[in-house]
Amino acid sequence: MKMCIFCKIKKDKKKVLFENKYFYSVMDSYPVTKLHILIISKVHKSSFFNLNKYTYKNLFDLVLKTKKYVESVDKKVLGFNVGFNDGKYAGQTIDHFHLHVIPRRKGDQKNPKGGIRGVIPAKQKY
Repeated sequence: MKMCIFCKIKKDKKKVLFENKYFYSVMDSYPVTKLHILIISKVHKSSFFNLNKYTYKNLFDLVLKTKKYVESVDKKVLGFNVGFNDGKYAGQTIDHFHLHVIPRRKGDQKNPKGGIRGVIPAKQKY
């Protein structure tokens, strides 16, 4: 059986930015914006909803640490999109839980109103 790409990455400590007991973070290989970072479960679970509820605090601690890091590196960051795709029909392409922290800057999109609602473009503007 082919090993999951995220299970391989966690073994490469040179790529890991931050980690805690349950999660680690890396730069996204296909970034939406500069400094787009993934936070990945150390345990191979396909869904956020399959994670142990006791790990959630660790996940959001790493989200906050990642946010502070991005803001310290790039003062032009004025906002963030934070989220995950859960399941094939939500666009999940790697069957291992990972959360996206996507920094946003003024002008990176003509009209960012509706943000994450853009997953269904016709529903983004309201």
